[in-house]
Amino acid sequence: MHRVDANGSPKPGLDPKAERIIGNVRRWSHLLDSAFRVPGTRFRFGWDPLIGLVPGLGDVIAGLASFLIVTQAFRLRLPHVIKARMILNVLIELAVGAIPLLGDLFDMTWKSNLRNLALLERHAGVGAKPAWGDWAFVSGIAAAALAMVAVPILLLILLLQQLQTWINGASIWNI
Repeated sequence: MHRVDANGSPKPGLDPKAERIIGNVRRWSHLLDSAFRVPGTRFRFGWDPLIGLVPGLGDVIAGLASFLIVTQAFRLRLPHVIKARMILNVLIELAVGAIPLLGDLFDMTWKSNLRNLALLERHAGVGAKPAWGDWAFVSGIAAAALAMVAVPILLLILLLQQLQTWINGASIWNI
């Protein structure tokens, strides 16, 4: 199979094992994210949001199916930042997908499996390097996660300091 990169340049050939893995991921991604088309539209969706409709267990099963694709990135020895980006794509889908009904609508549009397929195809060749956007996405999500942990901790510290000053009779509001 002749493949080209984002610039239209010929992409290094993949070994038969990598081609087989990518072919399997392509089929799996299609089933999960684009197996069905809404009649009269170009909108497609797959089994992922349908499985997610099952209360409680559906999102877990859909998430495990999505992580099967991520495991193939490890088999193909993709760069760590690409594997992190693929994991984050699935985690975002799982987090938002856990919201009843709204999460299932999000699953229909986010399509983490097709996103991860594109990453896999783009980076599976010899010498494939991560783009700055890959680093920006992973760094941005990591910074947001750090903020989600740090801000409540800082607010708790400030609240405890204020509580301590109230107990001791002084208040920072009187200073």
